[in-house]
Order: sequence, then C-alpha cells, then structure tokens
Amino acid sequence: MFHRWAALALVLALCALAPKHAAGQRSSPPRGRKAGTLGQNYPNPANPQTTIPFTVGDDSCAGGGGRQHVVTIRIYNILSQLVAVPKLRTAAGGPDSSSTIARPVQGLRLTCGAYSAFWDGRHMNTGRDVPAGTYVYELVIDGQREVKKMLVGK
Repeated sequence: MFHRWAALALVLALCALAPKHAAGQRSSPPRGRKAGTLGQNYPNPANPQTTIPFTVGDDSCAGGGGRQHVVTIRIYNILSQLVAVPKLRTAAGGPDSSSTIARPVQGLRLTCGAYSAFWDGRHMNTGRDVPAGTYVYELVIDGQREVKKMLVGK
C-alpha cells in the first residue's frame, strides 16, 4: 500500500516539475475569436454543491447575435475519469425569481452571453456524493477547450 502512495506522490511531483507544454503543442489558443471563457467555480472548495460560471462568445457578440455555439462542460477526477456533467442554471422568469436547474450542459446550442452551470457534487453513474479531493472541469465550445480545477471538501 505504501508503494502505491509513493508512486502517486512521485508522479504528482514530476508533473509539477515538467514543462507546461510538450514540444509541438500550442501555448495559446488558435488564432481568431475566442469561443468563450470559463470562470472559477464557487464556492471553492465545493461542499458539496458548486456553480461554474462561463461565457459563450467574445465581446463582439455580447448582444446575442443569434449565432449558436455547441457547448459542453464535463467534470473529471484526477485519474481523468468522467465524474459528472453539470446542468445549466437558467432564470425562472423575472429578475426577482430564483434560478432553476435545466438540462445537462452536453452538446447544448447556446447563443452568446453569460451562463452558469450547477453541480450537486454527486457522481453521475452512482448518484453518490463524490469523495473529497481535486477535480478538473472542462468547457468545450465549438471544439475549443478550457480547463480549471476545483476542490471538493466534506
């Protein structure tokens, strides 16, 4: 058992010391307009629920514009196993009404604007609360991806 933990610690230490980008990989997003931005989840550490803010499109299409983008958000554990797909949080009506939870953010067609996704801290397959630890969440808009990490506490 000790050897497994030692091996994991060694891998994590080597990852921290490794160069940020491998040879041949781009260090910046492709040229052209940025498809959107991914915000830091809050609260972080999540205990167990969290909200993930994100925007679709850049400043030039903030008015909507009607163009739709394919958007997906996924949450992974540190072993790169898919844990969950958060759900889109939308306004339920007027500005004074509370937010409601809609459909999962997987392959959704969204217009330009600011959105937030909600994750209840449960594993999508088992429905159980995920263990405390570090998780990675990924936003993919029209093939461009952005990744951030979050902590889940208990």
